[in-house]
Amino acid sequence: MSDATLPDFSRARILVAGDVMLDRYWFGDVSRISPEAPVPVVHVKRTEERPGGAANVARNVTALGAQATLLAVTGADEAAASLEVLLAAEHVKSSLHRDPQLSTTVKLRVIGHQQQLLRIDFERAPSHEALAAKLDEYERLVDAADAVVLSDYGKGGLERVQEMIVAARRHGKPVLVDPKGWDYARYRGATLLTPNRAEFREVAGRWSDEADLARRAQKLRAELELDALIVTRSEEGMSLFTAAESRHEPTRAREVFDVSGAGDTVIGVLALMVAAGAGLAAAMRVANHAAGIVVGKLGTAVVHRDELAASLAGHA
Repeated sequence: MSDATLPDFSRARILVAGDVMLDRYWFGDVSRISPEAPVPVVHVKRTEERPGGAANVARNVTALGAQATLLAVTGADEAAASLEVLLAAEHVKSSLHRDPQLSTTVKLRVIGHQQQLLRIDFERAPSHEALAAKLDEYERLVDAADAVVLSDYGKGGLERVQEMIVAARRHGKPVLVDPKGWDYARYRGATLLTPNRAEFREVAGRWSDEADLARRAQKLRAELELDALIVTRSEEGMSLFTAAESRHEPTRAREVFDVSGAGDTVIGVLALMVAAGAGLAAAMRVANHAAGIVVGKLGTAVVHRDELAASLAGHA
């Protein structure tokens, strides 16, 4: 597949809503163990910040040349201000509802010699008032979108996800959900659900073979009235389940460096392909290539069109 056969994403408009976070990285050298406790001492040489969670989905969309609007609740704090600056630099149109009672979710990773040594999380769930304000704006924004992504990281930003799915379907928009937790009933009626292997196992139970996996997936898809279910399976690739078929794509990763944020890339690319009118089998194939690229990068990262086109061309 050449670049010419990748859909033109430039006119695609994706609305992304859900849990946003700021990913902070402290990079340094480790040369000794602390005399205070048996832990390494990291001499920090460089720091970096990147948008995470739903914000990472949005930046993956714009990195491929499309338009992304991000709707989320944050704190009224320094981390939220940093997020806005980072998102503007990546051409994401953001609408961040500031909740003074909320701390913007921050994931701080300490990296020594390209190895993650520690992660520290800062987070607090948003208020009902902030969520209600977000839902009102969501109703206004959804009609202008070609596809909707709901990115659930279990931080409280999608407390009213069922209403959001219903609103998207009422407007005739495909709605793709990256789920969290064990209660998938809240995602009923979505166009597509994209759990990873561990998340799917938590809900559907362990499977004995591929046929058993397909049975469990089709049962869940039917129960939740989903158009489709895609299970991302790390080194095993991805599997698509619709009423008409079950289809598998083997992994495209050449080197796995860091899987953090790979699910954001996958659902962002799937939404773009759907918005461009592609079928789900073709969308999964392209998303699978995108995942294979992004896991070869450190931290939450994006895939660019030239990288994706080259990967597809190499497996034409």
